[in-house]
Amino acid sequence: MKLNIALLAGDGIGPEVIDQAVKVCDAIAKKYDHEISWKPALTGAAAIDAVGEPYPDETHEICASADAVLFGAIGHPRFDNDPSAKVRPEQGLLKMRQKLGLFANVRPTFTFPSLIDKSPLKRDRIEGTDLIILRELTGGIYFGERGRKDDGNTAFDTMTYQRFEIERLARKGFDMAMKRSKKLCCVDKANVLESSRLWRETVQGLEKEYPEVEVSYEFIDAVAMRLIQWPKGYDVIITANLFGDILTDEASVIAGSMGLMPSSSVGSKVSLYEPIHGSYPQAAGKDIANPLATVLSAAMLFEDLELVTEAEEIRRVVNKSLAEGYVTEDLADGGKSYKTSEVGDWLASNI
Repeated sequence: MKLNIALLAGDGIGPEVIDQAVKVCDAIAKKYDHEISWKPALTGAAAIDAVGEPYPDETHEICASADAVLFGAIGHPRFDNDPSAKVRPEQGLLKMRQKLGLFANVRPTFTFPSLIDKSPLKRDRIEGTDLIILRELTGGIYFGERGRKDDGNTAFDTMTYQRFEIERLARKGFDMAMKRSKKLCCVDKANVLESSRLWRETVQGLEKEYPEVEVSYEFIDAVAMRLIQWPKGYDVIITANLFGDILTDEASVIAGSMGLMPSSSVGSKVSLYEPIHGSYPQAAGKDIANPLATVLSAAMLFEDLELVTEAEEIRRVVNKSLAEGYVTEDLADGGKSYKTSEVGDWLASNI
């Protein structure tokens, strides 16, 4: 099979972890007789430095014509520390989501048998956790009207949702639930927010189309608590952009490290695959970053392209590296650790 994959390394540790994912994908391609054409493109701070835009038109054209996009991370401290900056790396991410129509962020949360005791949560609370948070990605407060008034002393951000935005995400959630444990939880704040009442109303209207799915409705504050108390109680969660942003980072610590969790952002055409961690600029260039989340994101890419055996092979070798302790310093627990590039080489050679 011939695959055309856009490669957006981004900023910070992005290029280093992406390099390891490429090694793994190339090893898979060689073993299973595929041909991958990598199409590198600029985004984030790297693109701002090069052309003045965080998501250039050339990058969009490469992404839009690809079979999939493999993405690293964006962000740089010089923008974080400058509130007056007119152009920011994160604007490129929002623009990319909008222009590519990436309306759903799929974030799985699961545990690794060999790392169960590295989680900050007790074993009996998290063992067997396997859930997916489906976050709406192109609407809500991040894209609503915003501004300042009263001479800059009052600021506002508006959470706006249209019914079709909620419905398309909810349908994807229902479809996922049908393939899993047939449980769906809609997370909102319908006791306070009008936009959340539209969420609940829309999801309730779809229930009759999926009679086998058990649907529950919970408030965001309660779920933030229960996700720590009893994450095994959830299977598929659907929620708005802001709520999903918070819950997915909270859920990421269940596995023991944010460097382990993959994600995808899907739409009607091309999909994007990325680790959930940020650009971690403090580690950039040091060859110490954990590449496993990016490698597992590549596994999601193969699976969505219906190359299930290849995806399982990647997950198998990642679990093997964890079990045998061939890991970066964040997982070494005081023992021997390996460089980012060494872990990538090990994974590729084991494939």
